[in-house]
Amino acid sequence: MIMALVLVFTISTSAFAADIEHGEQIFTANCAACHSGGNNAIVPDRTLKKEALEGYEMKSVEAITKQVTGGKNSMPAFGDRLTPEEIDDVASYVLSKADSGW
Repeated sequence: MIMALVLVFTISTSAFAADIEHGEQIFTANCAACHSGGNNAIVPDRTLKKEALEGYEMKSVEAITKQVTGGKNSMPAFGDRLTPEEIDDVASYVLSKADSGW
């Protein structure tokens, strides 16, 4: 007799929400000075709005994480100030806000 073992993985929405909430805290403390409301006070075309992120191929956790970690052009690197988990949380927060229209 062959028995099959089926594992079901569920994603806890409260855990996901906690990451987004933590990302918001990180964003407010470290990013909002230049990116309030998804805008960009330094380079106005490079906003965090959905269309801009898509246009600059930045609409993914991986792309945002790379930018936040290493910095680029006028954006400073935060890899030495934030943990990888904090950077992932802020990237998730940015994407959720971009999708909802800031």
